[in-house]
Amino acid sequence: MSTLLASGVFSADAFTALVAGAVLAGVPLMFGALGELVSERAGVLNIGLEGMMLMGAYAGFVGAYYGENEWLGFGAGLVAGAVVALIMVLFCVRWGLDQIVVGIAITLVCEGATALIFNAQFAESRPTLGAVDRVSIPGLAGLPVVGGEDQSNGSIFSQPLVVYLGLLLVVVVAWMLRRTHVGLNIKAAGEKPAAVDAAGISVVATRSWATIFAGAMAGVGGAYLSIVAVGLFQDTVVGGRGFIAIVLAMLARGRPLWVVVGAMLFGASLSLADWAQVAGIDISTDLVFMLPFLLVLLVLLIFGRRSYLPAALALPYVRGSR
Repeated sequence: MSTLLASGVFSADAFTALVAGAVLAGVPLMFGALGELVSERAGVLNIGLEGMMLMGAYAGFVGAYYGENEWLGFGAGLVAGAVVALIMVLFCVRWGLDQIVVGIAITLVCEGATALIFNAQFAESRPTLGAVDRVSIPGLAGLPVVGGEDQSNGSIFSQPLVVYLGLLLVVVVAWMLRRTHVGLNIKAAGEKPAAVDAAGISVVATRSWATIFAGAMAGVGGAYLSIVAVGLFQDTVVGGRGFIAIVLAMLARGRPLWVVVGAMLFGASLSLADWAQVAGIDISTDLVFMLPFLLVLLVLLIFGRRSYLPAALALPYVRGSR
């Protein structure tokens, strides 16, 4: 115990680094999983989320770099993710093709396309972006560990505005799914699409908009990675976060607020390298990168049977079918 105390494992700086890193790594997961949750509730399994996040990361970087404004980058990422989602809408929702196969194809195409275009555009310069302005909440930003006012990466109460807007969006989506007709239609489209059709509501339109929303959120999550988290683009910047977001959406059991909890927990596992560095602990980088995926397997083993999946998930709807 004395050795651990001497190493700085339990120091305020170490815990601040862990919390700040959890938020930094968890926010892209939050955006991606929130969109995936809505898509899954409507009956569309968006396996192409990884590719949509990657395209959003590239478009976000380019928008922020040339526009010299991070909000242009976030807007470009949102649009790019939504445009890629239109491919999913066309092939899967409209034409009824296999959602898993199309999703994997989207991811592979996006990986190749972003790497090719970026290398052709920035092969020699390899530009980077500056730090994004943070919003410090008065009275809370000065708190130890969770305040982060004087920390380079901030903490819970000192983050870029997009983080707080994302948390607000989680609340809005939770309210929408529980309290509005739109939310009821989305859930019914994933549970009993024939009943939705019989009520005169278009299953195709409902699923299409849910899928586009998922793509837009994935694009924002990807843009956050390239603009805020790392300040540059590379074809490995997403690093499997899209697939982790899919797992989070499944384990959230249709509850958007649980998406935030899961995203921050997985974000903490991704930020262990920063915590170990501050604490003075030598941990293999390969082990740190492997931990989130080991955690995914562990969580699936423990809670996989309790996850909730809509009855018509990944099943194409043909009008008149039961």
